[in-house]
Amino acid sequence: MCEASAYIMEAEKEVLVMEAVDKVEPEEDGVRLVSIFGEQKFIKGSIHSLSLVDHKVYIKTSK
Repeated sequence: MCEASAYIMEAEKEVLVMEAVDKVEPEEDGVRLVSIFGEQKFIKGSIHSLSLVDHKVYIKTSK
């Protein structure tokens, strides 16, 4: 499987938000994550970086 895991960046550590992420959809105030199982989460923030080899999406939250 090639799904990614999404993490929020807090200080210098990664906090897992969702596994098996299939879609990352930008919205006006943040990003919507959708898993292969249909679970959805909205995070107020923006994409910080992607690690395609490691299948990771890093999100920086808005303050």
